[in-house]
Amino acid sequence: MRRTNRKTDTQGTERLQATVNRLWNRVPAYRAKMEQAGITPSDIRGVEDLCALPFTTKQDLRDAYPLGLLACGREELLRVHASSGTTGKMTIVAYTKNDLEAWKNCMANCLAIAGVTPRDTLQVMFGYGLFTGGLGFHYGGEHLGATVIPSGTGFTERQVQLMQDLGTTVIACTPSYAVHLSEVLASRRKDQPGSGHSLKAAILGAEPWSEALRQTVQEGLGVPALDIYGLSEVMGPGVAIECPCQNGLHLNEDHFLAEIVDPVTGERLPEGQEGELVITTLTKEALPLARYRTRDLTCILPGKCSCGRGGIRIARIRGRSDDMLIIKGVNVFPTQVEAALGRVEGLSMNYTLEVTEKNYVKDLSVSVESASGLGELEMERLERQAARTLHESLGLRVAVNVLLPGSLERFEGKAKRVRVASGA
Repeated sequence: MRRTNRKTDTQGTERLQATVNRLWNRVPAYRAKMEQAGITPSDIRGVEDLCALPFTTKQDLRDAYPLGLLACGREELLRVHASSGTTGKMTIVAYTKNDLEAWKNCMANCLAIAGVTPRDTLQVMFGYGLFTGGLGFHYGGEHLGATVIPSGTGFTERQVQLMQDLGTTVIACTPSYAVHLSEVLASRRKDQPGSGHSLKAAILGAEPWSEALRQTVQEGLGVPALDIYGLSEVMGPGVAIECPCQNGLHLNEDHFLAEIVDPVTGERLPEGQEGELVITTLTKEALPLARYRTRDLTCILPGKCSCGRGGIRIARIRGRSDDMLIIKGVNVFPTQVEAALGRVEGLSMNYTLEVTEKNYVKDLSVSVESASGLGELEMERLERQAARTLHESLGLRVAVNVLLPGSLERFEGKAKRVRVASGA
């Protein structure tokens, strides 16, 4: 983990020490972890001592359900959110007034890095409610001074109408929904020649996505697609975001420290080497977290971004360590499949993976839509080509089924790409 200047070092050290003291004094479960590790707050003299602290995990949050890790009085809470529960029982996340102010600042800063200004109209197509996405973008956009359309998820025809009638310049949604949105817009252009949009950018997050899917979105919408990163446990969206250079995500260093560790050993890895992202919050009051293991796989990028900004950048998330599939002894991430499919001309980015098991051996099959209606012979050719590409990319043979456009389910929230058959 590198630092950028003395001012940042000093501020980071002070905030880290304040966070550690808060955990020690107010969160008995974490104090017990520190005592077991044989350390006290006085041992953390700077950010270089961060690795002495014990990890916090998702299981710690589940074990403390609902508010066992709270570091403030209940009377100080202003809002409660919860994780989506995609990997198990949901976890409760609490915010004080200062936490919400910090979140607004983080989101406004991220939107500004992405090129959003007070002159823009931001249409938020994330869910509103316990999920942090919708309200995070909403309040961040308003704090920046942009006009916000809180359209939420679904009702795609209405989304398109709002975009066109209100002159939306920036959308925020999941990558998979952006693909669906581009399909609907393309269909509208066929039925209503001359209809279009005023978009200048799409800010996408909440699920891992490949460069191939980015290209599909950019070609479909005709605007840059920028990645934003965050997770409910440490705040919500706004931890890091790409600038228009699309050369890594700029970390909000005033609020977070980032490390990369080996997912198996927990040892810190050097800059440029991929591993698991670990985040320490620096300004959280209600639920401060020290060395939270996100399970997201990325690396800290070396050098300076071509936009001129200094500070830490992380690579786009390749996937989650707990999303990894082991097929016939080969480690496979869904984003690897997505990237391979993106190299086959004639296929869309609408796909699903199915895992089956026979005689204790797991197998993988892929269903993917063609980009346009094709004849039977052309579909078979695409299946053979996709199977070859996946074999070359993954090192194992995968059955491929090419389907007509519109055959697979569309998702308004996070896409459910993997289906595991009963018994697999």
